[in-house]
Amino acid sequence: MAELAKVHDPEIRRPITELGMVKNVAVGQDGAVQVAVWLTVAGCPLRDTITKDVKAAVGKLAGVTGVTVELDVMSEEQRRELQNTLRGGKPEREIPFAQPESLTKVYAIASGKGGVGKSSVTVNLAAALAAAGHKVGLLDADIYGHSVPRMLGVTGRPTQIEQMIMPPVAHGVKAISSGMLKKGNEPLPLRGPILHRLLQQFLADVYWGDLDILLLDLPPGTGDVAISAGHLVPGAELIVVTTPQLAAAEVAERAGSLASQLHQRVVGVIENMAFLACPHCDERIEVFGKGGGQAVAGALSRLTGADVPLLGEIPIDLRLREAGDEGVPLVLGQPATPAAQALAAIASQLATRSRSLAGRQLGLTPV
Repeated sequence: MAELAKVHDPEIRRPITELGMVKNVAVGQDGAVQVAVWLTVAGCPLRDTITKDVKAAVGKLAGVTGVTVELDVMSEEQRRELQNTLRGGKPEREIPFAQPESLTKVYAIASGKGGVGKSSVTVNLAAALAAAGHKVGLLDADIYGHSVPRMLGVTGRPTQIEQMIMPPVAHGVKAISSGMLKKGNEPLPLRGPILHRLLQQFLADVYWGDLDILLLDLPPGTGDVAISAGHLVPGAELIVVTTPQLAAAEVAERAGSLASQLHQRVVGVIENMAFLACPHCDERIEVFGKGGGQAVAGALSRLTGADVPLLGEIPIDLRLREAGDEGVPLVLGQPATPAAQALAAIASQLATRSRSLAGRQLGLTPV
């Protein structure tokens, strides 16, 4: 049992002994061990992983001559008990990141318009933070234009335990997206109120566990989802992604100004596609102009009355696009590239920031 306690459920990331998944253990006179394990659902996609891990853990014990793993499926009552265990006895549909005691830093990545590389930036920041040892979650809130599953290389669907959803894990990042809930490339014809409920479900019904950082990949603009995110997670802080060109910078200011209306703090601005490094010399070719990121940072500083820094400039790099298509973030596949180094530097800044007090109850009483 001590060795089985070292076996973690691949999706929940907690010991199978703690989750009540060990049904029975029998040890024969000849040293043959039979372990019976409860699976959470009949079609558990990681049943082979659990079997392999159990055999590896028990098989190394002295005197064990062989290990057989028998799989069974939890009843509805057992799944309800497991769901209650994972929620810590708290009521359903409670958003953990909105609670005053939450220590998770929540960053909402926004842009004024599409096509500025917001999702590429978000995925690489998440991967860089996870690689640095942080517990990271990524919520793809771009319901219509979701791209996180492909960029992270996620092909499986989430597992559901009663009313709780287990998010797939890729490159150490727990991720959920509307793209994981449908078949193929079919569209999602959803209207405003349903978008709000879906975002609420992603925040409350997904088992995120104990996260250090949660990234929200918001859709471009200042529409329903951006407003809902501000209301559902009032402590979330905003990061604005823009390109250097004036048109992108102007609409990025509008996206950032929404934060002041929702009483959110703007952490900073990221300028993507900042320049193209000449392949023959060290010259910077400013394909989309110059200074858009700094202009947005300055405008938001004046608007919010607080310092909004330019967090970094990410150069144009074909390898960043190729990495997204292949499902391996550039910061992991080719960390020495200039774009990967710029993204890693931004991730390092986010990791060392303290959690904002915005939207939190401090429990102070006037005297």
